Amino acid sequence: MSTRRPASCYLDYSASAPLHPLVREAMVEALELTGNPSSVHGFGRACRATVEAARQAVAALVGAGPAQVIFTSGGTEANQLALTGLAPAATLVSAIEHDSVLAAAPAAPRLPVDGRGVIELAALAAWLADAPAPALVSVMLVNNETGVIQPVAEAAALVHRHGGVLHCDAVQAAGRLPLDWRDLGVDLLSLSAHKLAGPAGVGALVVDERLVLTPLLRGGGQERRRRGGTENLIGIAGFGRAAALAPGERAGLPRLAGWRDRLEREARTLAPSARVIGAGADRIASLSCLALPGVAAATQVMALDLAGVAVSAGAACSSGKVHRSPVLAAMGVDPAVAVGAIRVSLGWATVESDIDRFVAAWGAIARRAGLLRPEASAA
Repeated sequence: MSTRRPASCYLDYSASAPLHPLVREAMVEALELTGNPSSVHGFGRACRATVEAARQAVAALVGAGPAQVIFTSGGTEANQLALTGLAPAATLVSAIEHDSVLAAAPAAPRLPVDGRGVIELAALAAWLADAPAPALVSVMLVNNETGVIQPVAEAAALVHRHGGVLHCDAVQAAGRLPLDWRDLGVDLLSLSAHKLAGPAGVGALVVDERLVLTPLLRGGGQERRRRGGTENLIGIAGFGRAAALAPGERAGLPRLAGWRDRLEREARTLAPSARVIGAGADRIASLSCLALPGVAAATQVMALDLAGVAVSAGAACSSGKVHRSPVLAAMGVDPAVAVGAIRVSLGWATVESDIDRFVAAWGAIARRAGLLRPEASAA
């Protein structure tokens, strides 16, 4: 049995945010319920009321109607349902999408991005002009490795002009940006609870009611026959509470942006060769993709972990892989820089001393690698 002390400075919110105490409270309340949400007796109706209250909260988070929300096992399933539930004449996905989108459409061409990590709308327009209609296009709202915000509303307008459908993976955006279904103009929107201080294992696909999806999971009549299987009552209750809390939690984003900027500024002051990937684009306040050329990301992650600081090497679901990040490759980042890129992400329980601790631990890594500026080395 391991006796290692877990990291006490958690800076990996983009992998999974710590469960909010009020979310835990809602889940404990749901644990006290007995029955199946599909049962018509009083016990079942109480369970159904909890599910529907959560559905309303999730819908309100994105400005949609409750009937549009399909509960899933998470963002991956939501993305898979969106990409496989329709039968488009053609499919296009951006080159920086999450693996769950790329795996759902392995033969689809990739929409390129520029050096900042922003999709090229001109390339999208050119592809749509030649594509058979209706086409399905998938563009994420916030990239999970760089935090770069994509022009989804503009992409949706282009796609609709050509009679197509736009899917948006908003997993990394929920709770970190205001979300309005109507302003974005999308047709399908993926969400995941554990990115916004909810539980893992539950997510949602928000669907334009005009679309008819072929379900991935067939069974009973749950989720209006769009996703079979008894609903995850406890997870859904937590998701609903997290969605209800999210607008209030966004009030802390300016503080996180200041801390992120300070982290990047101090890191680059310590080691001039350090690079902030995506710094030239609009980014969410809570994420920094910081590269230290010459020191492998895996080495940095392990050294930081030993110092009690938790971060990721790129996307958490890909951290164990040693190949180059497809996102950074699509951006044209020099391989020597890309291999040294880590992801630092902040959230609702982050305190300013966490930034101090990260900078000190990361500076020690740079010092051992001989990458500190001379004045810092002498300090």
